[in-house]
Amino acid sequence: MNSLSVRSHREEQMDAPDLDLRTYGTVLRHLARVNRWTFTAHSTIAFLSHAIGDAQTFSLLDVGYGYGDQLRTVGRWAQRRGLEATLVGIDLNPASEELARAATPAGLGVDYRTGDYADQPDRFDFIVSSQVAHHMSDDQLTRFVRYMEATARRGWLICDLHRHAFAYYGYPLLARIMGVHRIVREDGQLSIARSLRPDEWPAVLARSGVGPETVRVSRRAPFRIAVERIVEAR
Repeated sequence: MNSLSVRSHREEQMDAPDLDLRTYGTVLRHLARVNRWTFTAHSTIAFLSHAIGDAQTFSLLDVGYGYGDQLRTVGRWAQRRGLEATLVGIDLNPASEELARAATPAGLGVDYRTGDYADQPDRFDFIVSSQVAHHMSDDQLTRFVRYMEATARRGWLICDLHRHAFAYYGYPLLARIMGVHRIVREDGQLSIARSLRPDEWPAVLARSGVGPETVRVSRRAPFRIAVERIVEAR
């Protein structure tokens, strides 16, 4: 039994390099369903609504896009508001690109890429990630925050899980009610154990060379954490 007193570093099944494409696709689709039920994209939309201000154009990089559901949500949101959005996703798993492209209407104009975020030649107004930070080791997370702080012109956002006992023990029940794949049930609970608590984020920011006073760390329902930074145009 995980005490949740410290962050778990056990590997998740969906991150296994030998997971077959069919199973991976099912896992991503079921994760997207969980994301809809738990309003996962709301934090990103709230952040953009505030950070964009009166601007009519923006560019955004979504790191670890998975099935592409967050980018589709942002794309539809931008279209409804008449905003010109350059939307790019980067993911290490080449299967994500194939699956996300197939699920995305051509009219949204999302550019899905495979590779490392640090190798992208473009500069973006905003860099965001959703439910990705808990997949990273402590060192990887530090490097990621440093990268966003150094390259995002107008701001960055990390949305992730909150390592909380109620979420940890309650999620398996929700997952069974939803009838999601076994990996989504098991990895979902492990993801919570791998995530951080709000009072642990200032140390991550300090290791990354980012002044905690410049970043807002807030709790979001249900058992989510938003770490957001809005900066002056660079």
